[in-house]
Amino acid sequence: MELFEYRFRVHASLEAVSFFHQSTHVLKRLTPPPLFVQIHCVEPLAEGSRSEFTLWFGPLPLRWTAIHSAVDPKLGFTDTQTRGPMKSWQHRHEWHAVDPHTTMVTERIQYEHHAGVRGLLTRLLFARPLLKFMFAYRRWVIRRGVKDSQE
Repeated sequence: MELFEYRFRVHASLEAVSFFHQSTHVLKRLTPPPLFVQIHCVEPLAEGSRSEFTLWFGPLPLRWTAIHSAVDPKLGFTDTQTRGPMKSWQHRHEWHAVDPHTTMVTERIQYEHHAGVRGLLTRLLFARPLLKFMFAYRRWVIRRGVKDSQE
């Protein structure tokens, strides 16, 4: 099992960061180009809620279903792949207040690729440098999105 972690600060309140993550449209906003996400079903964030989508890497579709758990507006939530390209994928989104106007966001993913040829595609598409790019993009979107919602 591999672990990927990415942390960053957002100059916004804990409540603003939490509110941003509760949008059913947030996945589209957080997906960096050249990826494209096609949403099939996204239920409002709650314990046991489900998201179904396809990530398009150019012409390659990766169908994904995730279930949310450990949902707490003041702490974050976890999404766990129940169907998808990885052998396993659990993504914990956490936030905590640094001060009343600053929030620390931590993105932690525990994941495992399938063995052999079956896991070759995900080893390429979810390699550590690409994950760093994806989460740097997410950092930028979250910072902008939270700022825009406060104005």
